[in-house]
Amino acid sequence: MKLSVVIPVMNEEESIKPLLESIYSALDDIFEYEVILVDDGSGDTTVAMVEKWGRENTKVLVFNRNYGQTTAMAAGIEAAGGELIATLDGDMQNDPRDIPAMVAKLESEGWDVVAGRRLKRQDGMLLRKIPSKIANAIIRNSTGVHISDYGCTLKVFTSDVAKHLELYGELHRFIPVLAKIYGAKITEMDVRHHARTFGSSKYGIGRTTRVVSDLLLMLFLQKYRLNPMHLFGTLGLITLVPGVLINLYLLLLKMTGHDIGHRPLLTLGVVLLLAGIQLITTGFIAELIMRTYYQSQKKTPYTIKEVLVGTANKERS
Repeated sequence: MKLSVVIPVMNEEESIKPLLESIYSALDDIFEYEVILVDDGSGDTTVAMVEKWGRENTKVLVFNRNYGQTTAMAAGIEAAGGELIATLDGDMQNDPRDIPAMVAKLESEGWDVVAGRRLKRQDGMLLRKIPSKIANAIIRNSTGVHISDYGCTLKVFTSDVAKHLELYGELHRFIPVLAKIYGAKITEMDVRHHARTFGSSKYGIGRTTRVVSDLLLMLFLQKYRLNPMHLFGTLGLITLVPGVLINLYLLLLKMTGHDIGHRPLLTLGVVLLLAGIQLITTGFIAELIMRTYYQSQKKTPYTIKEVLVGTANKERS
């Protein structure tokens, strides 16, 4: 199968029929494809609408409760059988007509991921566009993954990359960063964007703190995933050494008859000493957890993309 289209949905009963019709219209006679919708705990007739209007190449995975968009996307990708995987929003703001062009770009130019960049975005300026632009700029500059629109769900991946993203929590916003960590080659292209016609948005300004927390996690995974001791050990030494020096200085003062019990410097020295020990200990524990993770699941910290064989002897013969 050429293509799997993965769509997380929740309470999108009014969108299902036009959504499926737009996908069929855009992809019929172009690809052999399947459509996988993941119902993330809908409380309406979303599932019934998929059963009613979906063709034989369309299925819906029904969660027993709401788990979040990232988990829904991960489940859909896991179930996908296509050589390529496209992800799409279920609210009809993304346009399936962009998928063939994205597939063509991926295959003709040798990319692993083609990310959509919403052209003329149809969202509110104050609550959606401005916060999104700020968040995109922060993520680009801090991670070094220069994608203009991290919030666009419309993306096309090779199956290998999509199935190694390790999606969990709410990391769907950072798919380009996860793909880059895996070693994928990423580009972007302009795609259409439509105003929401049915239902209401599941996102608000309150997600800002979660985005910041996830960004910190991404920075950690980018730089210290395989060697967490480099982070915690460095921070530990930065706090431990001054703590030791302060306490040695105060010990000398005490030995010469000075009163150090009421000095703020004593509190600072003890706090730095304990913090240093704690950070270094955390580094050791993180290293052991990382080794256990790889060894217990027989994983390797590397991925071999392909194996090539020399042709020198063939050319001589």
